[in-house]
Amino acid sequence: MEDTILRVAREGMLLVLVCSAPPVLAALVVGLFMGVLQAATQVQEQTLNLVPKIVAVTVALLVAGPWMGSQLLRFTEALMVAIAQVGRMGGP
Repeated sequence: MEDTILRVAREGMLLVLVCSAPPVLAALVVGLFMGVLQAATQVQEQTLNLVPKIVAVTVALLVAGPWMGSQLLRFTEALMVAIAQVGRMGGP
């Protein structure tokens, strides 16, 4: 029973990392590009960096959204099966 709980927790944490990667990487790439562009042009406006990051994260979520949803659905189904198995083992 403890093995099942630990496995589900580990898979849940891994899923969080994998599903958060596309928007985080998009923001990272755009932020790096905007930083280089601001350094090259010597324009040090903080708000100039925000809008492209928001657009990039939105696009990343739109592109990766169906995949992320299917991964979350798969994990939820596996979680329900694990809960049913733990329930069948008998509790206190």
